[in-house]
Amino acid sequence: MIRKAVIPAAGFGTRFLPATKAQPKEMLPVVDTPVIQYVVTEAVQSGITDIIIVIGRGKRAIEEHFDRSFELEAQLEKSGKTARLQAIRDISEMADIHFVWQREMRGLGDAIYCARHHVGDEPFAVLLGDTIIESATERPVTRQLADIHDAHDAPVIALQEVSPQHVSRYGIAKGTEPRNGIMEVTDLIEKPSIEEAPSRLAVSARYILTPEIFGFIAETKRGKNNEIQITDAIRSLLQTRSAYGLQFEGKRYDVGNKTDFVTTNIDFALRDPEMRTELAAYIRQLAPTL
Repeated sequence: MIRKAVIPAAGFGTRFLPATKAQPKEMLPVVDTPVIQYVVTEAVQSGITDIIIVIGRGKRAIEEHFDRSFELEAQLEKSGKTARLQAIRDISEMADIHFVWQREMRGLGDAIYCARHHVGDEPFAVLLGDTIIESATERPVTRQLADIHDAHDAPVIALQEVSPQHVSRYGIAKGTEPRNGIMEVTDLIEKPSIEEAPSRLAVSARYILTPEIFGFIAETKRGKNNEIQITDAIRSLLQTRSAYGLQFEGKRYDVGNKTDFVTTNIDFALRDPEMRTELAAYIRQLAPTL
């Protein structure tokens, strides 16, 4: 049973400057909810009760978001806004949330390594803090990965097929042909060219990792972008044990780039009964000019 999750949220978010100069990219809103709250919600709905968020300089807003705000609560209560009051209180009660610092930006692998003392000797989930994943089923993707881990006692990686022109953006999996969406992973290639890519199955922001990964991260040298890549550490792990990949059914919203951030907001806003009619009318009005 997976009880703990690590959510790396320490990056600078330079693609969103100047918006992220003074606020974390993970706190950018999708309609009225920060991206990272969607990620924490997925972890909680997957049965995880203990969450470690890895933060860096300028990320205090994340801590404050998941903490109590007694002044705000008192004002909402005084104003009789009971629904909003409950929504605010629910945020601070979602799970046991802890924070650890990545003091130097050395990549995703290093961010996960920063959580090693809190994780201890348990298997754990990793959910990237700038990516929302919606499952096509009632079971969140992280829960599906945890179930596969429980069945095989092995690391599990979420995978999604991407177009050929996008394989160079992701880590790409090599392995057996998926059966019922599950494959045995034999190798991972970080951001390959189309010619180098062993498949079009991209590593997709969700993992179940076993505690020995920390030893492999410690031995991993800096790779692309002078960062410690978790893909490189997992590749070393694959030389010693099996791992699995789940080609999940659902949609990934990579809110870490501007285009996907805007389209994600449009998708989520169109689901909001208060916004849908006016927004849809505006989009139809724009259509002839595009």
